[in-house]
Formats: sequence, C-alpha cells, structure tokens
Amino acid sequence: MEISHSLFIAFLLFAVVMFFTPGPNNIMLLSSGLNFGFRRTIPHMAGVTFGFAFMIAVTGLGLGAVFTTYPVLQTVLKYAGAAYLLYLAAAIALSAPPDPDAADRRRPMTFLGAALFQWVNVKGWVMAIGTITAYAAIASYPWNVAVQAALSLLFGAASSASWVLCGTSLQSLVKSPRAVRAFNIAMGVLLVASLYPVLHEP
Repeated sequence: MEISHSLFIAFLLFAVVMFFTPGPNNIMLLSSGLNFGFRRTIPHMAGVTFGFAFMIAVTGLGLGAVFTTYPVLQTVLKYAGAAYLLYLAAAIALSAPPDPDAADRRRPMTFLGAALFQWVNVKGWVMAIGTITAYAAIASYPWNVAVQAALSLLFGAASSASWVLCGTSLQSLVKSPRAVRAFNIAMGVLLVASLYPVLHEP
C-alpha cells in the first residue's frame, strides 16, 4: 500500500477542522457532558466515534456512488435529517435541569442511538462524502477507504472526548437550575444554527 504523503497531510488538516469545529455531534456531546458527566456520556461518545467511522467506510465502499447516481436520495436524507435535528434541538432546549433531591430519570444518548444518529446527521453526510471524494487518491482502493475510516476513528474519539470534557468542566460554573436551563436553551439554538451552512449547500 502506497500512501500519498501530501494528501495524507492535507487530510489531517481537513480532519482537524471538520471534527473539532462545532456541529450537531459536538454540541450534543458538550450538552451531555454538562448534564450527565463524562462517565455517563461514554456510550454516546463511542456511538458517535464508531458510527461515523463505519459510515465513512460504507460510503467509500459504494454508498457514495448511489448518492451520485440518485441525488434525490441525498436531498431526501438531508431534509429528513434536518427535521430530526430540529426535534433533538427542542428536546435539549426544553430539558429540565437535574434535581439533586429527586431521582434523575433523564438518560444520555445510548451507543446505538448515537451510532444511528450519524445516518441522519446532515453535517456527517457532507463530511463523509466530501472526505471520500476529495481524498480518494490518498492510497489505492480499498486501502484509501481503510485509511480514511481509521483516521476518522482516531480524530472522532479525540474530538468527542474533548467536547465532553469541555461540558464537564462547565459543571463548576453552571450550577444553578436557571443557569443549566439557559445553557440547554443555548445548546438547542446552536444545534439549529449548525444546520444553516449544510442546508444551503448546493
């Protein structure tokens, strides 16, 4: 397997920007870190990390060609994903702060839920298709897909953990129920705002 070093470095820079900048996954992980803590958010983190890497692999192995042949499918998926993200944004914004005097019935997102979410995550599809098409020459097929999926797994894990840690670090600052509620509303608004650039992609 021969790797193009120039494309490899370019892909690393692309991955840093795409994985670590705010998007639906990162905003939800930040919110979960504040509301549930690091340990309880681990399944959510793992679902995002493995779910997206799997989507990269599947896209590279043929699903991307299906969207190229039938672009209407990508359009339908984009708007269905946007509708689901609006639902999640409302759920986050309206979620009540934890009550220390009562059993907290709220639950963080599960591994399966987070993994399945990748398939309706609009930014995720833009990243997956862009990654596979722009950096296809990073190595010969199918090694190019393997390299991109492996790097996505690595960067996804680092990004997910860093955003959850940011959320947990805010626990000492955002203590009162009113502050937590305001934070959740802000996260819901940011989640909606994250849809704007991808919905306006041609």
